[in-house]
Amino acid sequence: MDAKTIGIIGAGNIGQAFAGHVARAGYPVIISNSRGPESLAELVATLGNGAKAGTVAEAAQASIVLLALPWTHLAEGLANLPDWEGRIVIDATNFIVFPEFKPADLGDKTSSEVVAGYVPGARVVKAFNTLDAAILAADPHVAGGQRVIFMSGDDADAKADVKQLVKAIGFAPIDLGGLVAGGRFQQFGGPLPTHNLIKLPK
Repeated sequence: MDAKTIGIIGAGNIGQAFAGHVARAGYPVIISNSRGPESLAELVATLGNGAKAGTVAEAAQASIVLLALPWTHLAEGLANLPDWEGRIVIDATNFIVFPEFKPADLGDKTSSEVVAGYVPGARVVKAFNTLDAAILAADPHVAGGQRVIFMSGDDADAKADVKQLVKAIGFAPIDLGGLVAGGRFQQFGGPLPTHNLIKLPK
């Protein structure tokens, strides 16, 4: 598959917001959900010619895959997929249980450690989970600067690729370090979610 193709697993508000940005930036996009490609026809039509609907298995074959499933659907949504073979998974999930809007019990793990267990062989980078979906969907260029996207991960090359993608769609990436340490700052209950920060030019 084309190395520039972006896969998206989960077509809710976060997945749609991300899809809009990458499609506008000219990336080929495969977006998927649990209901099948036919259910996404209307959405894909709004994204332009570079976007298409696919199965979860098809989206998972992209070299960079955004994971935006509801927390309680992770196990089911990622079941029966082959080894990820070093492809990049951007973890945009939050470990919230709906409709109660309460955190899931993770034991002593961070949410991205749990996610990594569902995507064996992937290089996981935590990103795109701290902004409200409506803000994430908006123009990243605001007030003379760019909205900030926080990111964390253990693989330097994977983070470099995600950082390049973040910049290409107009945001300002800030690297928080490793997946565990940085992920604790980014995940639900940490200090960074919901903060809409703007990086101003020097």
